[in-house]
Amino acid sequence: MKSPFPPPSPPHAIVIGSGFGGLAAAVRLGAKGYRVTVLEKLDAPGGRAYVHRRGGHVFDAGPTIITAPFLLEELWTLCGRRLSDDITLKPLDPFYRIRFDDGSWFDYSGDPEAMRQEVARFSPQDLDGYDAFFREAEKCYRLGFERLATISFQSFSDLIAVLPDFMRMGAWKTIYSRVAGFIRDPKLRMVFSFHPLLIGGNPFSVTCAYTLINALERKHGVHWAIGGTGALITGLVGLVKGQGNEVHCNAEVKEIIVRDGRACGVRLADDRLMESDIVVSNADTAWTYRYLVPARHRRHWTDSKIERTRFSMSLFVWYFGTRRRYSDIPHHMILMGPRYRALLTDIFKRKKLADDFSLYLHRPSASDPTMAPEGHDTFYVLSPVPHLESGVDWACAAEPYRKKIAAYLHGSVMPGFEDHLTESFVTTPIDFQNRLLSFRGAAFGPEPVLTQSAWFRPHNRSEDIDGLFMVGASTHPGAGVPGVIASAKALESVIPDPSTLRRANA
Repeated sequence: MKSPFPPPSPPHAIVIGSGFGGLAAAVRLGAKGYRVTVLEKLDAPGGRAYVHRRGGHVFDAGPTIITAPFLLEELWTLCGRRLSDDITLKPLDPFYRIRFDDGSWFDYSGDPEAMRQEVARFSPQDLDGYDAFFREAEKCYRLGFERLATISFQSFSDLIAVLPDFMRMGAWKTIYSRVAGFIRDPKLRMVFSFHPLLIGGNPFSVTCAYTLINALERKHGVHWAIGGTGALITGLVGLVKGQGNEVHCNAEVKEIIVRDGRACGVRLADDRLMESDIVVSNADTAWTYRYLVPARHRRHWTDSKIERTRFSMSLFVWYFGTRRRYSDIPHHMILMGPRYRALLTDIFKRKKLADDFSLYLHRPSASDPTMAPEGHDTFYVLSPVPHLESGVDWACAAEPYRKKIAAYLHGSVMPGFEDHLTESFVTTPIDFQNRLLSFRGAAFGPEPVLTQSAWFRPHNRSEDIDGLFMVGASTHPGAGVPGVIASAKALESVIPDPSTLRRANA
């Protein structure tokens, strides 16, 4: 006989933000049995992975590199599907071309023999050091990624338990010093130490544990999602909705409601209240604590502690389309400027907008014709810049800075390209602050130095408020697509079982 009483509704989880971390968290929450509502400030999902569509060009706003497809596959598996049902990943070879200011370049790939040949072109005497460096990088991958990336560091004892692994990695050393200990050629030192910039870190400050990125790329490859990273966002939204859950855009959260020390819902910008059993913030953690949680509820993440945090650099990004193709430009190109250490010192320590720059030039239409109209190319060029503590007036500085970048591209790899522009717009640190709600306009949250990594990073379970959780770039394990997706797996280990909440609320 059918019961006259309806089954109890599942506990409700609100997820603030629909970036990779927020959507991955929503999928995992849904798989655990929560009813999930994802709230997104912008008019479309994605957060930093938002997509701009202009004049037939598809511009991925932020992340472009997929390096750990198995993390995505896990999410599809949780929903009884395969990643390949919705997404086509294309391996890239080479991963990147690193071009130096003198016009020479290094093609960086996952083929060990091809890499040894590239190393030998620059410095045959560094071949043994290159091999030794990668042995260390693989050790950091095993210890730092496979063993630690999905651990949610909640107590000091969690840190004590992994200290032997940190010692084995020599984690007190910086990435640059670790590379320099094996490789002597100055250009090759740049080649093997630039990776922290992809996650908001200065190679001269970030712990060498992050050499795990070098090994991660070699082991799992660098991939492009056909249709862009926006196709992955669309796929993840489909998984969330397929679980019977919801994603709402144009829904900015203005406050996390706290009663009796527990998060119990949110207030939206239009003053609507939404109640929930738990709240998960995929927003920038500093912004979440500083602006969404009233100060009276914060004993750990006080305003002064937030102000003392070292934040990553910001980004200046110029998106443009051309009515002709540039077949000699690879999918990913890194253009090193005339200075390396000194430029990074200007960005991270002096907070100075320098006259020179190093650039990341992204040409997705090199691999994917869906990203541009036929016969056209889609580009973005990204320049690391200091966050807003620099005091730069970007309303005045943006156009002169864009023109400097254009002049550099014209004089190096794309002569005369401005004659063929069809689309052009920029993102500055002001957009990271005002549009993406990143504290000080930092693009990656806290800088991943040793004292802001693992247990020292904002915790996945709030130190201040019961029922409040963090996911994404500014919590453990950190920025980058693998990091933010892994943070959702770390989060899963500290989220309460929904059956316990159902009993408590019965």
